[in-house]
Amino acid sequence: MTLDLKALVRTIPDYPKKGILFRDITTLIEHPEGFKASIEQIAEAHRHLGVTHVAGIEARGFIFGAGVAIALGVGFIPVRKKGKLPGETIGQNYALEYGVDTIEIHADVLDAGDTVLLVDDLIATGGTAIAAVGLLRRTGATVANAAFVIDLPDLGGAAKLEAEGVEVSTLMAFAGH
Repeated sequence: MTLDLKALVRTIPDYPKKGILFRDITTLIEHPEGFKASIEQIAEAHRHLGVTHVAGIEARGFIFGAGVAIALGVGFIPVRKKGKLPGETIGQNYALEYGVDTIEIHADVLDAGDTVLLVDDLIATGGTAIAAVGLLRRTGATVANAAFVIDLPDLGGAAKLEAEGVEVSTLMAFAGH
């Protein structure tokens, strides 16, 4: 019997503001079989790609990305907000609704021989994911695949990421925003 992962994601209306349907993955990760199945499905879909590292976007991308890295037997790279990593870092700015933010990785973690799978919990508008791909590619590494638990296709992020030459896979999609 196949587990319905989508049924394990709770929808919270009007969070964080009125009109938003927030897709809450905490109910999925609190379910041991659902959490395990989501990690295994993402890992299995990418096992044949020669991935050397999994990069997860702060913070919920750490949850799924670390699990996928373990399942694939490769290293995990945290993509963090500016100022959160010790040591030398490289950063990438990206636009927010009202301003600019910066994400960073360690400067010495990747090189031209590496193949990175980008992982996060959700793809919405794609801004952070596109910035993460740009940052990871600046090291010379190949980033041709990204995996997300949830896609919000009405917001177009997956299509924008694919336009950047990244194949996107998701475990489920929800209409709306």
